[in-house]
Amino acid sequence: MRRFIKLAIVAVLIVALITLAGCAAGSERFMDKPAGFWMGLWHGFIIIVTFIIGLFTDTVHIYETNNNGGWYDFGFLFGVVISIGGGCGRHHQKKKRRIREDDWDEIAAKVEAKVRRGIDSWLDERDEGEREWEDIGRKIEEKIKRELRDWAES
Repeated sequence: MRRFIKLAIVAVLIVALITLAGCAAGSERFMDKPAGFWMGLWHGFIIIVTFIIGLFTDTVHIYETNNNGGWYDFGFLFGVVISIGGGCGRHHQKKKRRIREDDWDEIAAKVEAKVRRGIDSWLDERDEGEREWEDIGRKIEEKIKRELRDWAES
């Protein structure tokens, strides 16, 4: 049964590709009347299919050269954006950046611990236990004053 379903899906895809190729750019039906906005929209929409078919034949092209200009180009680009999905990148970026509040608290705690370790190692005066920020600030001021005095005396 599964084999039959797979065979049916492949057959439907082949029929759909052949049908879409009949509406692709580069056909002789645009010799009398140039392609307009709606055909540009359609050609942009089926760009992936026409690209694949165009690799194997010289009669199918992605873009219809016999067109009415700006409106065809606008329709073509609009169709490409619809088919390829030009606006999806921003949505995925926002989704990736979404961080829960708990994650921010964890990040803040890690940064604070790292800053304290860095300051403690810079002070060269390590106490047992955890220091408070006021104590660290006082020791930094004392060390800066000592360094300035030494610099001024030399």
